[in-house]
Amino acid sequence: MTESRDPVAQIAEALARLRGAGRLGAPPWAGRSPWDAGSHAGHHRGGSERHGHGGPFGGPPHGGPLGRGAARLRLLEELAGAEGPRSVGALAAALGVDQPRASRLVQAAVEMGLARREADPSDARRTLVALTEQGRAIVDRSRGARSDAVSRALDGFSPAERDQLAALLTRLADAWPR
Repeated sequence: MTESRDPVAQIAEALARLRGAGRLGAPPWAGRSPWDAGSHAGHHRGGSERHGHGGPFGGPPHGGPLGRGAARLRLLEELAGAEGPRSVGALAAALGVDQPRASRLVQAAVEMGLARREADPSDARRTLVALTEQGRAIVDRSRGARSDAVSRALDGFSPAERDQLAALLTRLADAWPR
């Protein structure tokens, strides 16, 4: 992963991978839910557009993707990064949870319209899970909020320091035990 990319994007991606792999706790952008971050990838920084029920995951209005919502957001991010629909077992392994927990996360995402089940073309007895457009919008807003938070945190860093931090965090994320 030595490709030349925006260091903010590299850092945001590495932090997301570390958080998912090691359960490092809530990141600084988690205080605002990504679905409240505005309509254009987190560029709306004024008042939030809160849903009366606290967002699509039904959490507390100010909780953002914390608690159960954090696991659901990781599920959506996993589906967004997949090359195609995934089985519940594959999702469980990727998320580091047991299959019953993954099934509950998938069921909640399906009920909210963020994911859909579809028949496995190779085995009609199995179903696969895919991200819906609404689910993709949540992931995109989350990534925008994450990038905005990283950009703000890097305000005092020189371009060379940003590049160095991006390279080191990417190496750490690549080496993190699963």
